[in-house]
Amino acid sequence: MARTSYPDRTNATGVWKLKDITRNKLTHGNYPNLSIGDKFIMTGGNVGGSETNKIESFNISATGNATDFGDLAVATHNPGTTSNQVRCIMGGGNTPSIVNTMNYVNPHSAGNAADYGDLSVSRQQTSAGGSDTRGIFSSGRTPSASNVIDFIEFATTGNATDFGNLSEARWGPGVASSPTRLITAGGYPSSGGSNVIDFIEISSTGNAVDFGNLIANTNAGTGTSSNTRFIFAGGYDYAASGYTNRISYNTFASLGNATDFGDLSSTKYTMSGGSNNTRGVFAGGETPDGAVNEIDYITIASTGNATDFGDLTAATLNTSGNSTGHGGLNSFFPRIPELYSPTGRPIVFGDEVGLGDVGLFMSGGYGYVKTIDYVSISSAGNGVDFGDTATSGSHMGGAGSSTRAFVAGYSGPIANNIDYGLFATKGNHADFGNLTVARDKIGSLSNNTRACFLGGRGQSSSPESLQNVIDYITMATIGNASDFGDLAATTQVGMGVANNTRGVLGGGKTPSYLNVIQYITIGSTGNASDFGDLSVARGPGGGTGVSSSTRGVYAGGEISGANSNVMDYITIASAGNASDFGDLEFVTGWASGLDNGTRGVFSGFNNTSATGADTTFGNCPQISYITIASTGNYTDFGDLTARRYGLAAASNAHGALS
Repeated sequence: MARTSYPDRTNATGVWKLKDITRNKLTHGNYPNLSIGDKFIMTGGNVGGSETNKIESFNISATGNATDFGDLAVATHNPGTTSNQVRCIMGGGNTPSIVNTMNYVNPHSAGNAADYGDLSVSRQQTSAGGSDTRGIFSSGRTPSASNVIDFIEFATTGNATDFGNLSEARWGPGVASSPTRLITAGGYPSSGGSNVIDFIEISSTGNAVDFGNLIANTNAGTGTSSNTRFIFAGGYDYAASGYTNRISYNTFASLGNATDFGDLSSTKYTMSGGSNNTRGVFAGGETPDGAVNEIDYITIASTGNATDFGDLTAATLNTSGNSTGHGGLNSFFPRIPELYSPTGRPIVFGDEVGLGDVGLFMSGGYGYVKTIDYVSISSAGNGVDFGDTATSGSHMGGAGSSTRAFVAGYSGPIANNIDYGLFATKGNHADFGNLTVARDKIGSLSNNTRACFLGGRGQSSSPESLQNVIDYITMATIGNASDFGDLAATTQVGMGVANNTRGVLGGGKTPSYLNVIQYITIGSTGNASDFGDLSVARGPGGGTGVSSSTRGVYAGGEISGANSNVMDYITIASAGNASDFGDLEFVTGWASGLDNGTRGVFSGFNNTSATGADTTFGNCPQISYITIASTGNYTDFGDLTARRYGLAAASNAHGALS
């Protein structure tokens, strides 16, 4: 059997062409060398003697100079900065008054920071790190030294929560993180500085525990890490009565004292630091001669002196930074084995755009959960836990680009939320913005640029407030939805399919069932137009549509008050009536569908007679699939991690991607 994709960690069977494997390794690298993120964000500081609101960024894997990213809400020096793959959060600092405010940005979309919430205590010279779900702010100057540890959840904006206390109050320590532990090292508790290394377990709460000691009492040094080793660099060495260029290291798993690693390019402190789990970078800072714009880097797994990386846009001290791939983030890759293909077409990663094979079934009810299940669309099997949506609910619209998954509108209660996550990295979703109108039971569709949310049910239930609104978002840019136009027929629970130019909504409920099919041109705002008719009027469909670049398939929905297993198909480019495709696994009114342009996958069935169903509400765990190009009935795929229906669904390789 010839293989059609690169082998993964658990499945390397089959016959491989040596020339294809060799070409992929030489041209695109090897899977184990990939990092989960590569973006470094530096925030605030002092430039030319004044606080700055500047945010700068660069990619850690490629040496070069930093570029402008955007601005903080207020010019600030000495903040703390923490990041996961989708949010970078800056907390505290001096404006010149000491503040408790937190700002955040999406590290993959350049722009200005937005308000996140407040720290529990106003302080500067705080240090920050965290995991892929939690950010931790520890220590600081209030103006006295602080032992406070706060935490936030990346997925939700809001104020920080008390975590516990450090072993000693201090400001300006270095911080580093593994997926489970956060390390706080050095700092200024009093005259003479500190060599104390503390640690906490990020997922719990409580006071810090002694880990070991630094080589010397050091304040204002900078930490960074892989998921196994943490690095501490620079600072003010009290024994030497001056700045130091020392770099030291420890391993997270073994308590003990720091060991010499090498030297920075110069003696300096108050730098910002980050990593991509392979390479550590140190940016800016102060030398005996003043602020510098230098960026140094090291290879974390080895030892040796730092190497020149490039320059910041300006000499900056008292700054802070973090990165999207540091050691505290989970290194799980869902896109396996589809990262590279022996056909010669690479599946690219990170900030680049490429097609993959990741399907996500998100949230659902009843019970209104946040659960996200991952499936590899081309390979049948059970769902795998991926993370959580930002809001629990059901009856949402799901959409996606090649890099981001979106959920919009919720039941429980009806809301205007839009949240998003990355297909490439396992983890929780974050807030994206709001719909123009709060509603649930939304039809949804997308190409690789825009996602559209069509119709739905508003907050009034007696009578139901049905909507003809079409909203759209530009998926690469965080923000609120904008008005696109109006549906030709007002409806809830329409079923959306799309290719790269046209979106087509089928059926729905007005409250009578509809056989109407209507379409929009995704790249141009405007009202929907009539396309044709379904084979039979039906809804609710729950967004149950899948598509290739040429064909759309509508599946399930209620017919005259009873669930149906009917599947229809259309040719997206040609207006006209739908034709019979085959039958679903179950009669259902609330399944959701996703696809990779070739295969359509359905789950979230509502059928009380199905195996494993909740007999009260009909939630079913089953997943089934079709081949879109060939008419016919379903094939069994596997099961979700838990039974539910009314899900949202999205994939990073759907038929609307070019």
